[in-house]
Amino acid sequence: MKNKIIIYQIFTRLFGNRNTSRIENGTIAENGCGKMNDFDAKTLKQIKSLGVTHMWYTGVIRHATQTDYTKYGIPRNHPAIVKGKAGSPYAITDYYDIDPDLAVDVDNRMAEFEQLLSRTHSAGMKVIIDFVPNHVARQYHSICKPEGVKDLGEDDNCRNGFDPQNNFYYCPGCSFSPYFDLYKGEPDPYLENPAKATGNDHFGPCPGVNEWYETIKLNYGVDYYAGKVGHFDPIPNTWQKMLDILLFWASKGIDGFRCDMAEMVPAAFWGWATAKVKEQYPDIVFIGEVYNPAEYRNYIANGFDLLYDKVGMYDTMRAVTCGFSNASSISNAWQSTDDIRDNMLYFLENHDEQRVASDFFAGDGNKGVPALVASVLMQQNPFMLYAGQEYGERGMDKEGYSGADGRTTIFDYWSVDTLCRSAWGTLTESETSLNETYKKVLKIANKEKAVSEGLFFDLMYVNAHLDRQYVFLRKHENELLLIAVNFEDRPVCIGVNIPAHAFDYLAISEKKYTSTDLLTSKRKTYELTKDGSLALSLESRGAAVIKIKL
Repeated sequence: MKNKIIIYQIFTRLFGNRNTSRIENGTIAENGCGKMNDFDAKTLKQIKSLGVTHMWYTGVIRHATQTDYTKYGIPRNHPAIVKGKAGSPYAITDYYDIDPDLAVDVDNRMAEFEQLLSRTHSAGMKVIIDFVPNHVARQYHSICKPEGVKDLGEDDNCRNGFDPQNNFYYCPGCSFSPYFDLYKGEPDPYLENPAKATGNDHFGPCPGVNEWYETIKLNYGVDYYAGKVGHFDPIPNTWQKMLDILLFWASKGIDGFRCDMAEMVPAAFWGWATAKVKEQYPDIVFIGEVYNPAEYRNYIANGFDLLYDKVGMYDTMRAVTCGFSNASSISNAWQSTDDIRDNMLYFLENHDEQRVASDFFAGDGNKGVPALVASVLMQQNPFMLYAGQEYGERGMDKEGYSGADGRTTIFDYWSVDTLCRSAWGTLTESETSLNETYKKVLKIANKEKAVSEGLFFDLMYVNAHLDRQYVFLRKHENELLLIAVNFEDRPVCIGVNIPAHAFDYLAISEKKYTSTDLLTSKRKTYELTKDGSLALSLESRGAAVIKIKL
């Protein structure tokens, strides 16, 4: 049986932290920090029971932080160029090292990661980690690089703004002079001369506070000063350095890379690098954060197995959930990527997006159930959820750097309320119910071949009367699923039309069938006829997954 991939994103330093001090802008001593060792066999078994196949451990590679680890031989970062007390996991300071925050024994941090990898595999799940290819922390310096490997920028010619063999882009003759305080409470300011371009493609010395000022952009041989002309022959030095990093982590036994802002790195690099990695590790998965639909097929052709379906399906599901679009727009969303549907990763939350239950989205995790059911069961492609989503985590804390923005912080030392109360057994009835719904839906995805392997038939084109409901069929061999979701805040009774074409395409015979709703276990008899209609009752923000043995 083909498995449907279910990815569980873990913000590693948050997941296991049970400290509830939650002091705004708190230090690691004040607010605590989760550890890799928090993922013991029992915890991993519980996560797997949700239906998870892949664990994405976010933020395991060492990044810039305001926490001082100099006693362990780890260079200190100037606080003026670190966002938040904990720092962003996407401002890497050493591609070959593990974040010391996550280790019980800092000196033994790589071994603790290797043990986590082994435990996760023993629990029957695969491991994904971040690869951050576009930018690094301003004070990047590897202390763990293998013998013979030169540091990024070590051989750069800083007199040239661009050189195909440089690792960074420079502003010759200009010091780093952003529009904010470079002291940040320190006796000496952060100094950088010449200034380097930022990760968000600011090629001047004066980035603003709302830019990626804490990062410097890596040079893949693209001359931005001359209209983005590519210089890929000979192979740029950065290409080789990043390939070495990918192979280093692949050799540890990880199963995939989630590639941050992949579209900001030339597709030519990905085609070259993924091919070389897969020569040695053919099963490794590359997941790309690509937001430009016009580039989807280009990046898939250049080695990506999966791409975020953010601009299409995520934005559509959010709009429908919030009542800004009709449910029929879901059909338009999947049709736009139908030729590459198996490569599209669906999701409703991740670390970049606002929580479904936040005031900025739906305000209640239960209101996301219709989008969940449709996203998970509609196609064979993978689905990703973010830790805490299954309990309706609201993400409305004012943590520090990020503030109360409806997102769970990626910059601060913090603990996640619902994850804590889940561990303590103090979830509310509503949170417990939502978690059970997630388990049911994800297990259906795991167990039902009609979902993981079957055909899909969208019924919306013959159900134009449905504005706030979405209906479709899934079929494998003699098993048929009729799936309906209700985005309204009230119970509804709807008539679902099933066209003759569906009977022909899915090889359905006209007769009476006994069915079971996989979400409620309720049994009912339906008569299926070509161009006929079925009556369905759906709860407020509810769903039905009707299984019929043909």
